[in-house]
Amino acid sequence: MTGQQRCRVARPASPLWNVAKTLLQTAVFWTVFLGLLPALVFWLESSCGLDALRFSGWFSRAAGGVMFVLGGSLGLASGLTMAVRGQGTPLPLDGPRRLVLAGPYRWVRNPMAIAGLSQGVAIGLLLGSPAVVLYALSGGPVWNYLVRPWEERDLERRFGADYAHYRQAVYCWWPRWTGYRLPSCDDTRPAECGGSREGGVGQ
Repeated sequence: MTGQQRCRVARPASPLWNVAKTLLQTAVFWTVFLGLLPALVFWLESSCGLDALRFSGWFSRAAGGVMFVLGGSLGLASGLTMAVRGQGTPLPLDGPRRLVLAGPYRWVRNPMAIAGLSQGVAIGLLLGSPAVVLYALSGGPVWNYLVRPWEERDLERRFGADYAHYRQAVYCWWPRWTGYRLPSCDDTRPAECGGSREGGVGQ
């Protein structure tokens, strides 16, 4: 391994095992980033005397509930797609063995980031807490400028031209109107058309 950080690819495993690992990772993520950390921010907001800025009302709570359900559904669909079609998990230490071009990834490059940010904002709306909303929104720049460049370099190293074309054709944060298909796709190769492509396994 060189000095450049790389995603550690998952070992070959059954889809069921990859799904189980993904669900466990999701549970940990939700507990820490959507439970413990928002609770800490909420407490700090009160301790600093900023609780007077909190808002309430049926609309913000309804919007928060809808956002949480939609974001959670998107996150679960993305994670399960990666587990089954990518033969790995979203965790960089147990990453997918194949380039995933199926499910939500056909419309947007980073559906799990969108899902997580949406759920964080939803928690803030449900609590009526500006500080929790800002906490959630701050994850966007952190992920976009610190995590995404490393992740995309690793994907391009492992999947080459297929990922490079996908990156040019599919936006990071804004969904396409139509699902992405590799330009070489045809009806005789459905596994590669909006599916997944094999990549080198880097350790």
